[in-house]
Amino acid sequence: MARALAEAGVDAMYSYAGRTEAPVAQPLPVRVGGFGGVKGLATYLRAEGITHVVDATHPFAARMSRNAVEACAETGTPLIALEREAWQAAEEDRWEHVPDLAGAVAALEGIPRRVFLAIGRQNLDAFASDSQHHYLLRLVDPPTAPLPLPHAEAVIARGPFTVDGDRTLLQDHRIEVIVAKNAGGAGAEAKLIAARELGLPVILIDRPFVPQRRVARTVAEVMAWLNS
Repeated sequence: MARALAEAGVDAMYSYAGRTEAPVAQPLPVRVGGFGGVKGLATYLRAEGITHVVDATHPFAARMSRNAVEACAETGTPLIALEREAWQAAEEDRWEHVPDLAGAVAALEGIPRRVFLAIGRQNLDAFASDSQHHYLLRLVDPPTAPLPLPHAEAVIARGPFTVDGDRTLLQDHRIEVIVAKNAGGAGAEAKLIAARELGLPVILIDRPFVPQRRVARTVAEVMAWLNS
């Protein structure tokens, strides 16, 4: 999205939440950090003379998306979300859908297992009650504090990932079940394809609720909307 805007010569600002220590360089001016809720975002939109907002946040960054909907409604700023389609199970997949993190924790109750916890680093505390398991984490940045899980190890890697690489990862760590968010897209889908090939179960967390807004599935759709 940033590359398309830059190549089209659009006056745009790229906003990062600031949770990744070394984000990928972008061909646009960048700001880092939160806005201070709906009121802060609305103030920013007015102060900077923003005429359009593209919400390209992660599908699970629901608070930011909700704030964008409300702030754009308050300021009369047109909004579109660039959102990947959710993953859909194939016939061979062994997926258990759960509504949220608490549902994933409950689904793991029982005998100790080796779990690939592919949810990032923001919500690891939620799984502390299921401390009987051994967890494999894949993080973008090395942890700066002890992991909140007693039996856990982390691999540091940045996607997109390959099916061959994820199949090897699952086999080398003797993973028995995967927990993942239904983020959609191709960059992180490899683990699900590898799980299918290996016959592993997947606990898949459904996307959180976001108020109704205009949604585009491709960069081209967003660019057409901006030019309309």
